[in-house]
Amino acid sequence: MYRLALLAFLALTLLPPPPVSAAEIAVSQLPPEAHETLALIRRGGPFPYRQDGTVFGNRERLLPTKERGYYREYTVKTPGAADRGPRRIVAGSESSELYYTDDHYRTFRRVRE
Repeated sequence: MYRLALLAFLALTLLPPPPVSAAEIAVSQLPPEAHETLALIRRGGPFPYRQDGTVFGNRERLLPTKERGYYREYTVKTPGAADRGPRRIVAGSESSELYYTDDHYRTFRRVRE
């Protein structure tokens, strides 16, 4: 019994916390490269890729529907990738509305600070 309680305690204290929900991710759980991208977004650049800051069309309608131009996309560098890689942050016009994808727009998680 003691051993089981000890294992539960260690799991709760040593493992990173789970995301707030399946559709959300805490800033602390983002990869380090995403933290760099967030800092660039807050500063207004300069961005490493010419596509950064361009309109994200939300054609798949995976994000809440907004007028065209509301969302902008930014590259999150992928270590070892020969191109931009699959990771992005999509930012809404309201600076607190951020989404992260690590599979090139197939799925998104809302970023919670």
